[in-house]
Amino acid sequence: MLDEAFPEVGLPLDFRDPYSLLIATVLSAQCTDTRVNKVMPGVLCEASTPAQMVRLGEDRIRELIRTCGLANRKARSIHRLSQTLLKRHGGEVPRTFEALEALPGIGHKSASVVMAMAFGEPAFPVDTHIHRLAQRWGLTDGRSVEQTEKDLKNLFPREEWLRRHLQLIYYGRAYCSARGCDGRTCPICRSCFPGRKKPFRARKA
Repeated sequence: MLDEAFPEVGLPLDFRDPYSLLIATVLSAQCTDTRVNKVMPGVLCEASTPAQMVRLGEDRIRELIRTCGLANRKARSIHRLSQTLLKRHGGEVPRTFEALEALPGIGHKSASVVMAMAFGEPAFPVDTHIHRLAQRWGLTDGRSVEQTEKDLKNLFPREEWLRRHLQLIYYGRAYCSARGCDGRTCPICRSCFPGRKKPFRARKA
């Protein structure tokens, strides 16, 4: 059903290189991909490398990203992670989960996005919405985001992880949103649980 709904899936975030994707993932927290894609060209016009971002300064970064929300926190993270890249990695974005997750403002989900989309490494990023969808469809018990990631990785072949991640994002937005489906409305929910009578309450991430 995912293949039928979204046979071709593009990357939701626009980026030039691993560093710009790293910045975009920071901005995407509690912000739409559309908004991030509108803001990123202005950011990259002034600073497209860690060295340029550090010289730009936290105050100017905050001005450039203010429409993405949480500007103070995100500006601090972007400035600090840029400093860390220069000090520890020669200005390059590292290619391991451990090193990425050690960067300020980068958690496991963001590291998974960078590993999969920038470096082509097998990863299955799980955000709050994918966590909720997997519970609605009976693919996980929802104990934690970490458990949901493990369960989805076990269900799908490694070569499909990124595609399935993207399909889940697009399907959730189009058919199974937080307010638009309570576990009984969208085609996949109805197919998986045709006898479901009450709204499904997902465990929070």
